[in-house]
Amino acid sequence: MDGSVHTQDVGEDPWTVAGRTFTSRLIVGTGKYKDYAQNAAAAEAAGAEIVTVALRRVNLSDPSQPMLVDYVKPDRFTFLPNTAGCFTGEEAVRTLRLAREAGGWDLVKLEVLSDPNLLYPDMEETLRALKMLISEGFQVMSTAPTIRSSRASWRTPAPRRSCPWPPRSARAWGYSTR
Repeated sequence: MDGSVHTQDVGEDPWTVAGRTFTSRLIVGTGKYKDYAQNAAAAEAAGAEIVTVALRRVNLSDPSQPMLVDYVKPDRFTFLPNTAGCFTGEEAVRTLRLAREAGGWDLVKLEVLSDPNLLYPDMEETLRALKMLISEGFQVMSTAPTIRSSRASWRTPAPRRSCPWPPRSARAWGYSTR
């Protein structure tokens, strides 16, 4: 490296997924915000173009309650419905079928969990759901596999490493907490 800082303007390196082209690589979620207005402001400020939507946690259809689409505008952001909170392939497929019916979305994010406490993905169930969704014409983005890939494997300890991770102390890596 020559020590110089290399910057890249937004829009200089577009990327395409499911036939849609984006300039921002940042995907913003709809959870963890005080309200939809704060969520919309955060997505705008970040320059995001894609917003994940946890279908089991977001109001998309009850007009008597605040609705996500009133704040996070579908003409400004691509909604990426996801299956957060699903623990079986069938449950995930059913959730995404409802999303397509409610909003016409075919680009979706698939995640099937194996354990409610650890939130590791269940890759066997995820792959099963993936096959079903693709056969129905969905464009699927999915969670990345981890070391623990099956429903029971989260109980099995990970292989020992010569260096524990995370480190016992940030100072071991030269970081200061002050």
